Amino acid sequence: MTRFVSDSDSVRRQNRGLVLSALRVHGPLSRTVLASQTGLSHASMTAITQDLLAQHIVTELAETPSSDAKARGRPAVRIGFNRTAAYAALFEIEVSRARLSLVDYGGTLVDRIDLPLAPTLFATIAPGEFLRERIEYLGKRNPVETKTLRRIAISVQGILDRDGRSLKWSPIAHLAGTPFADSLADAFDLPVTLYKRGRLLAEGTRWLNPELHDASVATVFVGSTVAMGMTFPGEILGRGNEGTTEFGHMNHMPNGALCRCGMRGCIEAYASDYGVLRTAYSVPETTTPAPSVPPQQYDDLIQRAETGDRSATHAFNIAGRAIGFGLSRMMAVFDPSHILIVGPGARSFELMRTEIETALAGALVCRVNGLPAIIAYRDEKEPIFRGLMMKALNEIDQAEFAALPTLSRGVERSTG
Repeated sequence: MTRFVSDSDSVRRQNRGLVLSALRVHGPLSRTVLASQTGLSHASMTAITQDLLAQHIVTELAETPSSDAKARGRPAVRIGFNRTAAYAALFEIEVSRARLSLVDYGGTLVDRIDLPLAPTLFATIAPGEFLRERIEYLGKRNPVETKTLRRIAISVQGILDRDGRSLKWSPIAHLAGTPFADSLADAFDLPVTLYKRGRLLAEGTRWLNPELHDASVATVFVGSTVAMGMTFPGEILGRGNEGTTEFGHMNHMPNGALCRCGMRGCIEAYASDYGVLRTAYSVPETTTPAPSVPPQQYDDLIQRAETGDRSATHAFNIAGRAIGFGLSRMMAVFDPSHILIVGPGARSFELMRTEIETALAGALVCRVNGLPAIIAYRDEKEPIFRGLMMKALNEIDQAEFAALPTLSRGVERSTG
């Protein structure tokens, strides 16, 4: 009997999770379409949606008349997420800025706070304390919504430890080595999860481009750092950090230019904003990289290159060559159909394109299969946010709401 109950609970949780995943990927659906998407019977779908409705996790949306004049009968009632069922706080932490967003269970942005980050900020205040104060401020601005806050999700740059609870290294000064995720979890009694920005970029871009849902995609961020995330077909709701890489810290030139990480010869040391500026102004390669580069300075260099300035053009050629050879090495083990260049560097893609494509053309897999589609995607903020939001909401779906017990039918069985 115990084994039967355990198996039954496991199946019920799995089926509820399938329904929530289908809604998360496809948006509001009728019960008939939900049954088709999940492979569940109509009877099972009716029982599951009855429970989810009673638990206020989903809601029946207003019927929309069909535009098909031939359609007869009442239009199908669609099931969608109850936006007030839960909320998530999303932190995006980068070298020079942080952004805190509050989203509802339906994926609608409720509030947002943008925060500049000085290079020495976390030397003067512990990261956990800084984040806690900002979430408390968000709560004061949204007292009703934050009463049902279910998750805190944080996008970070750097290398996570093996259990994913803290950063072992980060280009963000004084952030690594501090247990800020655990201190936040203790302060708010909520699950707190760290995600690498590279993976979020890749997943978020797929969410924003439905035609990429079933593609293999490498997303390369070029800006203050160089980072990559990879996603594979069928992973639109990937649950791990598989596919995140330290692409920017792959060695491009042994004993070459000094990288912000302290190593020499990294791709980032040539292709990041500070690397391009260092080359353009003939600064010695052993010069310590600047903590941050003003965006206008990088934009000015792009404009100089576009007007034919030789030193600026040379700097972007060197950057493209570093990225291209890094991608050609990566393609020896992973053959993406699409490569997306995102971030500030996307604005300079045309200046780097020839060197990138020339380097890729020398890779055996590209000679056999041809070059992957390379696309410049200029706004990296939206893919990161979308990837982080979908990670957080999917965790609420699967870890909390899929596991809730049944209601009336469970009571009937226990008393029958």
